[in-house]
Amino acid sequence: MVVSRRRLLALSAGAAAAGGLGLAGCGSQRSLGAKDEITLWTWDRSVSDKLVGAAETKGIPGAEGLRLSRTNIGGNYNTKVRTTLAGKSSVPDIIAINWDVATYFPNQDEFVDLNDFGAAELKNRYLDWKWKQCVTPEGKMIAFPMDTGPTALFYRTDLLKDAGVSTDPAELAEQVPDWDAYLAFGRRLQKSRRNTVLFPHLQNVWETRLGQLPARYMTEDGEYVGGRDEIREVFELGERVLKDGLSAGVVQDSTDQYGLITSGRQPAAIGAVWWGQLAPESAAPKTKGKWRVTAPPGGAANVGGSFLAITRYSKNPEAAYKFITWLQSPENQSSAYDEMSLFPSSPRSFELPPMRKPAPFYGGQRTVDVFGKSAEQVKTAFISPYDRMLHTVFFAGMASLEAGKSVARAWKDVQDKAERELTREGAI
Repeated sequence: MVVSRRRLLALSAGAAAAGGLGLAGCGSQRSLGAKDEITLWTWDRSVSDKLVGAAETKGIPGAEGLRLSRTNIGGNYNTKVRTTLAGKSSVPDIIAINWDVATYFPNQDEFVDLNDFGAAELKNRYLDWKWKQCVTPEGKMIAFPMDTGPTALFYRTDLLKDAGVSTDPAELAEQVPDWDAYLAFGRRLQKSRRNTVLFPHLQNVWETRLGQLPARYMTEDGEYVGGRDEIREVFELGERVLKDGLSAGVVQDSTDQYGLITSGRQPAAIGAVWWGQLAPESAAPKTKGKWRVTAPPGGAANVGGSFLAITRYSKNPEAAYKFITWLQSPENQSSAYDEMSLFPSSPRSFELPPMRKPAPFYGGQRTVDVFGKSAEQVKTAFISPYDRMLHTVFFAGMASLEAGKSVARAWKDVQDKAERELTREGAI
């Protein structure tokens, strides 16, 4: 299953068009907003409200006479963006893009190349793997790094003590360095609390373990590598998780999933930095002070994170560039983490005072020491324009495994589905 890099881009343009982003749309080809406005589309909690609010009221730093106008898009953000770009009318100057920035690579001409404004001069401020995700295979930088989602092992100290397990972060990390040790850790916890689980569902196993691998589904040269043994082993890992009773099998993002944290049934979890706020801090506020974080079993991974891109319809791309580089400066990324737990993509932020503060929910631990190290250890894995589609296919495969399929059957079904979808997209 191989296609050249250039062919990859050309063929996947058809896939993007099917999703609502075609290059042959009609319209007035004008940008959104008044002449003195730089317009920005985001989703809720994707950027710092304080910093954006300052640019809206006081103007954009370095761009005299221009102010920001931000719109939070509800519902299906991705569909709204693609539909607007396809129509080529009332397009915002700047759009936020989620982790799957590569799905926009086939339509790279719809965006400003940030290299034209000297973005390369800022590269050493940001994580190398995150910076590479902004650059198309042909070398065009269509987006700028925002937040990241480095992972850690979250755990409740009181429940681990009940099981006779060390709660010291360094000691626990030594005891559970890999997935074999982590499953053994889960079985030990079950002796103290019989219904203990480590995962809400097998999709969580998939997403976490995939992020620890040096490659995902495709290579930069267009080869499909989602059928390799290393990937199949994740399905086999899922089977072991089921056998040990360590998955709750609840619906993803359901109230039942967060109920596992509230009830204490899930005393530990491998999760991205944002998971802490989404789950224990929100679902179990009374456990404040009882949680800690340490290095994740199996190595560092990244789950989530986002980007900012300037559309080619921008009325003032230079001012737009000044805004996004100001907003995502190391100092402002540190401020955004303090405000909204948006973990920086700039290691320079890790040493600034807002990120060095002890975290009360985690017993006064400086969690940046764990998440910062994790972020710096993330492997650089190529994300292709097809990753969103393939991710859905493999997610469904893990769900079918949890529903009772054998590894052999689930694996074959996933590979058949992946081949059909890639063929339909013209990739193979």
